[in-house]
Amino acid sequence: MPSRGSSRPSGLSDVAATSRPAPVSFGEAFRYWLKLGCISFGGPAGQIAIMHAELVEKRRWISERRFLHALNYCMLLPGPEAQQLATYIGWLMHGTPGGIVAGALFVLPSLLLLIALTWIYLVYGSVPVIAGVLWGIKPAVVAIVAFAAYRIGSRALTNGLLWLIAAASLVATMLQVPFPLIVFSAGVIGFVGGKVAPRLFATGGHGGGNQKSYGASLIDDDTPTPAHARFSPLRLARVLIVGLVLWSGVIALLSAATLKDMGWFFSKAALLTFGGAYAVLPYVFQGSVLHYGWLSAPQMMDGLALGESTPGPLIMIVAFVGFVGGWNAALFGPEHLVASGAIAASVATYFTFLPSFVFILAGGPLVERTHDDLRFTAPLTAITAAVVGVILNLARFFGYHVFWPQGFGVHADWAALAIGAGAFIALYRFKAGIIKTIAICGGSGAILHLLG
Repeated sequence: MPSRGSSRPSGLSDVAATSRPAPVSFGEAFRYWLKLGCISFGGPAGQIAIMHAELVEKRRWISERRFLHALNYCMLLPGPEAQQLATYIGWLMHGTPGGIVAGALFVLPSLLLLIALTWIYLVYGSVPVIAGVLWGIKPAVVAIVAFAAYRIGSRALTNGLLWLIAAASLVATMLQVPFPLIVFSAGVIGFVGGKVAPRLFATGGHGGGNQKSYGASLIDDDTPTPAHARFSPLRLARVLIVGLVLWSGVIALLSAATLKDMGWFFSKAALLTFGGAYAVLPYVFQGSVLHYGWLSAPQMMDGLALGESTPGPLIMIVAFVGFVGGWNAALFGPEHLVASGAIAASVATYFTFLPSFVFILAGGPLVERTHDDLRFTAPLTAITAAVVGVILNLARFFGYHVFWPQGFGVHADWAALAIGAGAFIALYRFKAGIIKTIAICGGSGAILHLLG
């Protein structure tokens, strides 16, 4: 860590601080992005912190200011900001191939791991010990979602009007108002409110005046924009056309109705992921459980637990949803259930992340035209407030099914309530990690299941 009053990390020599790192080969970058995809636990905050420590502080591939500039742009987009940031930096360093490799490797290890874990879950989920683990994990999931609402709300709800938007969003979600309509309405309120009362909707990005310098970087504050990152209308048109072809072409190739539905549904979900994965989970739940019936509500909760326990973005729960949906539909016959699940999981992942690549490759050159810090717009401030209400309703829904499995007012599952309360206290009071919390709750569930 840098010493107080110094802009340089301790142990960094004057020569190292002033000399620029050697150019990074595509192979070296490939190895780093693969490593990142395998260790990117901890949600977006943890993943961004890992990249900052490695790329800004240790390797000095990119300066603090350029890193935060890219991050602010990714924060404005729908989709997983950590994966988009990796794509942006990979693209800035090695052009389109670098961006595709960085973004794809951020997701691929998680996809392969989730395919394997979901298969184990479907085949062995009824074994008593595993059933007990899953029972213990469900209260932890309720606590994790509730804590996410608290964490986002404490940061986003800075005045009474934003609290009112969050409350209205909670009520609207309980009344089953479609999630896209809630997002659109909040955006309109923010757009109008930003003109009428801008002070109530003003919020900043990640940039700030306290940025540090860790020595000369390969991509430094004064490094000219690479040729491939300069804006041109022709390049923008080419990226948009290729993105459209990659989307419509794969949709056209999907023969099974279930896979086509997944392509359309997860494309829409990808464009609504403002405020992180927790914001879009209610929409994914609404579509995959209530509308299409690809999986059940308890299975959705089990999938969320698996998603929390694996590297990569939390939105990778779509791979679990896809696998279970493909397995249940027996797309290629009862003798090929694993292939059905794996292909459906891949389809769900492909359509969820394709827009993120298009956003970065199309918008990156526009962002590189100016290095001034970006700021959240008033509509996004209102959308973030609405997201808090949506997440609270998700916690309410999950809690109802976990703590009162036979219906509210009948018999509460006091053991599940105790585990859920303990998990929330661990997260809130003791700052316990999500993976550790899930592991302890799952172990407790297995013990109670065996004793019972």
